[in-house]
Amino acid sequence: MNQPEIVLYTRSRCPLCDKAKDVLVELKKEHHFTLIERDIDESDELTEKYGLMIPVVEMNGEEVQFGHIDTITISEALTEKN
Repeated sequence: MNQPEIVLYTRSRCPLCDKAKDVLVELKKEHHFTLIERDIDESDELTEKYGLMIPVVEMNGEEVQFGHIDTITISEALTEKN
């Protein structure tokens, strides 16, 4: 079975992004997934797409949650994928 791929769209000096990463790091202890962090400031396209939404958690290409990232929502999404 393939591991889900989670992309965290983030930027520096973003307290919500730091919290989102903490949530994902915690979840990694219980769930198997690949975590990729993408800094939206490195791409005009990403900044335009996600500038006001970050942090954004995307799983296998689908947005799962943005803004306030919580363990329950992401955990449920991971459970559904497996």
